[in-house]
Amino acid sequence: MSIVSSTGLGSGIDIQSLVTQLATAETQPQLNAIQRHRDTASARLSGLGTLKSALSDFQTAINALKDGSAFRAHTSSSSDESKLKITADAYAATGTYSLEITQLAKAKKAVANVEFTGGVTSALNSGTLSFSAASGDSFDITVDSSNNTLEKLRDAINKADGNTFVSASIVNVDNATHTGTVSKLVLTAKNTGTASGFTVSGTDDGTIGGNVSLSQLSDANLDIKTPAQDAVISIDGQVATRSSNSITDVLPGVTLNLAAQTEVNTPVTINVGIDNDAIANSINAFVTAYNKLNSTVKNLGKYGGSTDGSGSGNGALIGDSTLRYVATQIRQNTTGTVSSASGNFNSLAMIGVSIDKAGVMSLDSAKLKTALAANFQSVSDVFSSTDGVATRLAGKLSGLLQSGGSIDSQQTSLNKTISKLDDQKDDVNVRFQRVQAALQKQFIAMDSAVGQFKSTGSFLTNWINSL
Repeated sequence: MSIVSSTGLGSGIDIQSLVTQLATAETQPQLNAIQRHRDTASARLSGLGTLKSALSDFQTAINALKDGSAFRAHTSSSSDESKLKITADAYAATGTYSLEITQLAKAKKAVANVEFTGGVTSALNSGTLSFSAASGDSFDITVDSSNNTLEKLRDAINKADGNTFVSASIVNVDNATHTGTVSKLVLTAKNTGTASGFTVSGTDDGTIGGNVSLSQLSDANLDIKTPAQDAVISIDGQVATRSSNSITDVLPGVTLNLAAQTEVNTPVTINVGIDNDAIANSINAFVTAYNKLNSTVKNLGKYGGSTDGSGSGNGALIGDSTLRYVATQIRQNTTGTVSSASGNFNSLAMIGVSIDKAGVMSLDSAKLKTALAANFQSVSDVFSSTDGVATRLAGKLSGLLQSGGSIDSQQTSLNKTISKLDDQKDDVNVRFQRVQAALQKQFIAMDSAVGQFKSTGSFLTNWINSL
């Protein structure tokens, strides 16, 4: 029954207000209790989300240290980048090298001597044009009525099946007497090096005649502008010949990009070393993430003055066993010694990473630099060996963050609790409507009876007064 907001006509009572107050008085305490439980569950759910996020950030910071990639960062330099540029990857061989560039790799380029006076539409005889590379690859072009013009021959060469080594193009230039313009076919190897050099032979079959014989495109009639050539270098006196000017297999992990020949007895000096600054940055990222996690754990578990955990100053996870476990495990696995470390360094403290009484971690860069110089592998082992700090922490974090783990299980349970509380709240609201409707019905009936009594009283009063 809908509630009409009006004053009782018989009694003069505000039935709407009275019914609402009575129904609220009966159901509000239960709603308040449900909301308190829901607020507590929501706060804990939010706290677990915050903890999980901080743990994930910490996990990201330790991953580079766990797999050792942070300790594979390298620096590389060339004493003359106009002649040689170098890059070093994670597995580069460190050291100083002397390199001379005797010869650069070049791609063969040839121009057909025949002049096509009719331009790109000049006709050719039908027949076969054969291409072969020093590598052994080859392909043939059948020239017939579908492609016996210069431009169609160019396209046929570029699109031919099996063509992995030559590109065709056309240039429009002066003729030999500089009295007009002619077109010429240009053939260029797709790759540098002698293995990509090519030869051409043309044979007419006489089926279709044209202005130009295919034999005029054979090797004997090609003007070699650039011969195929390999790169030749000498590194610390040892000669290496390669087909490309980008060489990746002479120094492990180092790419040599040749740009120009060096002068006689004037080598380029190459330096490849460990990038200590990058390593320090990775460890600093670890320190920052640790302090963020430590601060988060403290805030989530802090006591703000209420023994039941409901005080506004309390952390969302005060008294939570998972939070205590996280704090204990992170601290123990960070500060403990590393049994699998080689050399003289077997803890974070020994390489410059320390934790003060307040639990704040810091890095002594000078101490780290000294440790790296003294025993690089030992420093790496502190983090990435089988019992390394990052290895141990990664195992703990994986367990904490995995699906079905302690945090995930609590989140699932809390979500179910909140859902049930919402259902209970809906049930109480339905009960409120029912109580309100029942009370309204009773008060309307009362108001009607009072109205009848008043009407009867008025009638009797008027009747007596009329006697």
